[in-house]
Amino acid sequence: MAATRFLRAVVAAACAATVAGCALQSPPPRDELLRQALPNAPLPASFGAGGATGTAADRWLATFGDAALPPLVDEAMRFNADLQQAAARVEQAGGYLKVASASLLPQIGVFATGSGGNSSGTGGLNGIWLNAALELDVWGRVRYAEAASRETLAAAEATFAYARQSLAATVAKGWFLATEAGLQRAIAADMVRASEALLRLAQERQRVGNGTEQDVAAARANLGGYRDALRQTELAREQALRALELLLGRYPSAEVAVATRLATMPPPVPVGLPSELLERRPDVVAAERRVAAAFNRVGEAKAARLPRISLTAGGSSISSDVVVLKERDNPVWSLGANLIAPLYQGGALEAQVEVRSAEQKEAVAAYAAAGQRAFGEIENALSAEIALRDREAILEQARRDNERALELAQVQYRVGSTDLRAVEQRQLAVHSTRMSLLRVQTDRLAQRVNLHLALGGSFDEPPAAAPTPVASR
Repeated sequence: MAATRFLRAVVAAACAATVAGCALQSPPPRDELLRQALPNAPLPASFGAGGATGTAADRWLATFGDAALPPLVDEAMRFNADLQQAAARVEQAGGYLKVASASLLPQIGVFATGSGGNSSGTGGLNGIWLNAALELDVWGRVRYAEAASRETLAAAEATFAYARQSLAATVAKGWFLATEAGLQRAIAADMVRASEALLRLAQERQRVGNGTEQDVAAARANLGGYRDALRQTELAREQALRALELLLGRYPSAEVAVATRLATMPPPVPVGLPSELLERRPDVVAAERRVAAAFNRVGEAKAARLPRISLTAGGSSISSDVVVLKERDNPVWSLGANLIAPLYQGGALEAQVEVRSAEQKEAVAAYAAAGQRAFGEIENALSAEIALRDREAILEQARRDNERALELAQVQYRVGSTDLRAVEQRQLAVHSTRMSLLRVQTDRLAQRVNLHLALGGSFDEPPAAAPTPVASR
């Protein structure tokens, strides 16, 4: 009991001395950090490319109305190897924080020795030594290290959150791309069938004397081109399926089933304010936490130049049947203190401060790059969405006009008022317009996903609320 009270008194005195030490300086607030990081890019009141007003929306995955998409994203969250690496880095950062926090606590060790009996029947030297030591963090070196580890953990957690959002966005875009590839293949197959019908018509016209062998050869060559295009779209579809399967953690066998039509374009999404983006987007938050960690590393390096003061306590109990020990109380307790002051280390400590200061500058620059990248991605996604919406309307009208022109050209060719070349040109125009329209529709969906990712919106659904218990009478 006396030993326990003694150790408690040592710990209490050490904690009081630590608390009485210097207070840690706080990292710069977000406004000051933003001023330092982006001195030439003041934030506007709204995004230049426009966008709906209001608070940026979450749960964006459900807005596409595709029931098959959320299960695929869930599968990727469980089995994607890159995401598992990001999760492991969070665990590592948590472990480093525990290591740094341990330095604030007493370090206690025990050593014991004992010997068995000898030939004379007497025992040897037996003893136990208990040692405790605690560094008094007067200058904040250990606390700065702990704060840096805590900020590093926060950055790893934010990076993991952004990795989840990026993976969900990549799976969604991969799903849309694989669906588009299947639809492109269907369009190419339609054009092959139309070209085959045109070849049969040319052969029939040659048989009855209204056509020429040149028309037949041209129709056959045109058919070969469409068959080659069909084979290319089949390969593109297989590659899109394999890419999607790799995201899901599956073997890339190109066997995943995809939708037979594209998802419906959701209504406009509110984008919020540029100033809110820095608080929402996880990768920007992670960059901000890295700045805070670098700031604390500078404080740690500066405090390392000052003396270290440690309290030590120990106790021992020794007995022997062979060696005659000096008469004393047993066990024996001791209390002491250590002072270690760096006098000269060749400039290493000053150089360490310079290194940490340079790392802080790098972290500030990385924060500026993350913020500029985020703003640029939002502006690009907004402007691309407007342009793609206009292009879709233009291509939709062009598709209808080309299909009508093809119908008229086919009628004229049947009655002999035009040649095969006019039909082939109209056929190629229809094929090109349908392909372009499908590409634009897929791009619109992909840009909407990019916008959600750029805004830092979460794709997760809220947890289901527990049923309210029915009160019994």
